[in-house]
Amino acid sequence: MYNYPSPSELTCAHVLVSGRVQGVGYRYATVETATQLGLNGWVRNLPDKRVEAVFEGERAIVEQMIRWCHEGPPAALVETVKVEYIPPEGLQGFEIRRF
Repeated sequence: MYNYPSPSELTCAHVLVSGRVQGVGYRYATVETATQLGLNGWVRNLPDKRVEAVFEGERAIVEQMIRWCHEGPPAALVETVKVEYIPPEGLQGFEIRRF
């Protein structure tokens, strides 16, 4: 049986990724990876060519996802990943959002 983290173990990270991250499957790979890790949140393209995402879940898993963001899918060329921790929002599932 899966033990859900208590609210005190939950963390939420707002992430902005820049580089060649649009048109290379970054959002779809993010959804796949985050879903496999059991994270909640969302990802979207921004008009300035960055990708924005929010990851919510156990701190260690969120940190693992942030490390993945530095690489992304094979066609991506990540330059920077900016992370800001925000209060958990109680998100359910992981989705692609539109700007």
